[in-house]
Parts: sequence; structure tokens; C-alpha cells
Amino acid sequence: MTIYNINFGIGWASSGVEYAQAYRAKLLRKIDNDTKFIFLDFIQYENIQTLTNHIGFLDEEIIWLYQYFTDIKISPTIYTIDNLKQDIGLDVTYEEHIDKIKRLYLGSKHTYVTCFLKNSEEDIVDRAEFVVNNILIRKDFYSYVRIFSEYYAPYDNKAKLYMRQFYNEDGTIAYNEYIDDDSVLYSIKEVKLYSKAEFVAYFIKKLNLTFDDIIILDRATHIGQAVLQNKGNSHVGVVIHAEHFSENSTNDMHILWNNYYEYQFSNAKEIDFFITATELQEQILREQFEKYYNFIPRIRTIPVGFLEELKYPKHCRKPYSMISASRLASEKHVDWLVLAAIKAKTYIPELSLDIYGEGAEKANLEKIINEHDANSYIKLKGHTKLDDIYADYRLFVSASTSEGFGLTLMEAVGSGLGMIGFDVNYGNPTFIRDNQNGYLIPLSLKNNEKKEIVNKLSEYMVKYFKDDLVNAQNISYEIAGLFTKHHIEERWRSLIKEVLYD
Repeated sequence: MTIYNINFGIGWASSGVEYAQAYRAKLLRKIDNDTKFIFLDFIQYENIQTLTNHIGFLDEEIIWLYQYFTDIKISPTIYTIDNLKQDIGLDVTYEEHIDKIKRLYLGSKHTYVTCFLKNSEEDIVDRAEFVVNNILIRKDFYSYVRIFSEYYAPYDNKAKLYMRQFYNEDGTIAYNEYIDDDSVLYSIKEVKLYSKAEFVAYFIKKLNLTFDDIIILDRATHIGQAVLQNKGNSHVGVVIHAEHFSENSTNDMHILWNNYYEYQFSNAKEIDFFITATELQEQILREQFEKYYNFIPRIRTIPVGFLEELKYPKHCRKPYSMISASRLASEKHVDWLVLAAIKAKTYIPELSLDIYGEGAEKANLEKIINEHDANSYIKLKGHTKLDDIYADYRLFVSASTSEGFGLTLMEAVGSGLGMIGFDVNYGNPTFIRDNQNGYLIPLSLKNNEKKEIVNKLSEYMVKYFKDDLVNAQNISYEIAGLFTKHHIEERWRSLIKEVLYD
């Protein structure tokens, strides 16, 4: 029996989907089955193992679509500059080394190899770009051997990609991908595949799935049909990671599903189970299926994360301290928190806010902080492991208006923090008991402008510290008890048994 979990990409600033998968991986290792996590996106510039290992996956758990048809294993990058010099077989006449880039000149300043190093201290090469007479001709990508190459030709004063070649361990060609703008052709031995969708469908078929196998779709846009048509006798489940419908575009006669789930919901009779992260979302989804489809599929609630243990402070929590943790993305509205903290500071001089995470909004947040001369009490702390950090703070604040679950919310209550967030589905009501361990802030985005929203957040920040909810920490720990590892592991065991044997 194997459980295959299907996703698209993964990066350094991963989304909640990837973190949910990493939590799931830890749980499924405890259950007697083989588990694989499949990534379907083409991942360039970085060995996929670096990214999956960083978030907590084991190498043997990973299947990368583009590496599947080779015999190269998912493995750390250990290919060195010396390996490269030996492979190219040409004399290096001069070398330049700046930070994580080393350039090897081959007899001319116009012919060289630019090596992108895994880190600046070691000669380990992630990828190399080959330039001949100032023309880019090839890029090579490595782990313990060369994984694949990209080939380029001059076109319209630019280097145009026309082929990718994927290798086996011994350097022989496993297959080719031919590229012409938006058109692709995959040539795998005698098989020709004329689109990414055909490539994915062929891959699913080659998994040779049986009745004892389970496919879990974490993402399925444009590939749902390929999975259902090639799954054989295996079982297919869908994890719902976000709000699944548009409330504003839904009426008594019609529901507008989230386009990420529309295909799966429309073909719900072909899906063996759906997983929601909260009881509330399960209840809403059941009612909607019954109302609009006169059919209720198997829907089970399994939180996307778990707590290894409850975390207690090793010393006194810093007074008037707030923490927020999320991707620094526009939909997380971290800028609202920054502006609210600046306003709240006028009422609570000791107030501080530390923001953990990385993302596209970082520069904008830095600008706001600098403009308000708030660097001394609002700090961007970057991406780091927070397990033992939450308990240093008193209050967790969130300005997200939509969460499928909220892993950081769970981690925060698991460290006994007070909580503030908007009264929106689904994460905040799961972890915040209004007026007990914090506050659910009423929010109607139709009627509220940014200034009013910031004022509300600021008001509740001040309110939390002024009211001093005596039992807030104890109630947060009580809520967290429902999300310990044992409880969530048993839910997975029960679902797998139900799907395979009931």
C-alpha cells in the first residue's frame, strides 16, 4: 500500500499547503504504509532536495515528476567545482569568486562557465551556465551527478530555450523535452507526449496504482482529469486547504466553487473522500452538497497540522509583546498589523511587534516601518523555526481575512498565547474563544475601509493588554490539547481504514 500526495511546486517561502504536507508526512510515517509526496512543477535554479529537506521531508518520500523517468535518486547536492572541471575536460585559465558565484574562464574572457554554488563557503555547485563567445548555450543542474541540461540558441538578440535533456546516473539520456515557446514535446523512449497534461497523465499511469493505493490531491488544477482517468482501482481523496466557495456569488439556486476545487466537486462521485481542516468547514460543505447536488460525499475533518507537545515559557514572557507569523503576502494584510501596532503604541508605550516570515510584501512593510520611525519596536525577523519562540510572547495577532486552518494559529495556542484575529472562517474561530483567550474582531469587508480596519485592530491590541484576560493562557492550552499528535494520528488511521476496508 502506498499513499501518494500530489502537489505542484515548493520553495523557500512555502505556502500552508506544503507545511500541511510536511506535518502529514510526520504522521503517516507512524502508520504502516509507504508514503510519497509528488511535485509536478518544473523546479529550476535549486535542487528539489534542498527545498523538500528544508521543510522536513525525507528524500525517499519525494517523487519529482521530471526526475521520475530517470534512475537518479532524490539526494543532496554534492557535485563540486572539481567534478565540473573534470567533466568539461578543458583547461581553466582564470577563476573569479564572488559570494555564491564562481566563474571559470576557458582561454578567453568571452568563453566561461558560471557556477552557482550551494553556499559561498564550499565549492558545491547547484547549477552551471556555459557561455561561448558571449552566447549562452547550455545550463546544467546537479545533485550528486548532473540531473538535466537546458540547451539555448540565439534568437532575437536573446538566448532561447529549445530543449531539456534529462539523464541517468551514468550520464546516458533518459528522455528529452523539446520546447517551442508555449509548445512542448516529451520524448520518452518510444513515447511522444505533446503537452504537460499528457506528461502528467502518462506519469500517473506509470505508477501502476492498485486497489491498495491512495492518491491525495493537495492541488489539482488542470491535472484532476488526468488523475481520475489513470488512477486504476486506487482511491482518490481531496484535501481542501482554503475557502471552497464564493459567498458573494452564491445564491439559493447556484453555488460558485473556488476554481481550485471546482473540478473535484463537480466530479465528487468519482472522489472517495474529501478532507476539511475544521469541523465548521465540513458542516458547511455537507450542507452545500446536499442542497445543490442532492448528494453528500464522504467528508472527514482532519486538522492539517498537529502539536508534538504543548510549549511553556522557560522564563517570563516579555510584557506587552506581540508576534505575527505568516508569508509576507498581500492577502495576509500584515501591513494592517504594522499600522495598528504603530497606533496602539501611543496608548501602550511598552508595546512591541515581531513579524516572522518572508515574502513579496517585505519591502512594503520595511517602508511603512521606516516612514513611521518604528524600527525600535516593530521588527521583521525573517523565516525561522518558531517552535521554541512563540512562548516568549504574550499575544499572537493575525490580520488574515481567510484561512483554511491556520497552522501558525495552532502553534500559537500550543504555546499558550493570547489571540486576536478577525471573525472569519475558518481558522480564527477554531483557535480563538472570544473574550476568553482573546478576541474575534467583527469584520465586514464590504463596509470597512483600510483606516477603519486598522483602527479596529489597534483598539483590540490595546484592549487585550488593558483587560488582562486572566485565564487566556490556560484556555489557549486547553484548545491546543485537541490538536496533539496522538489525536490527529488516530484520525488518519481511521480514515485510511475506512477508505480501504469499509
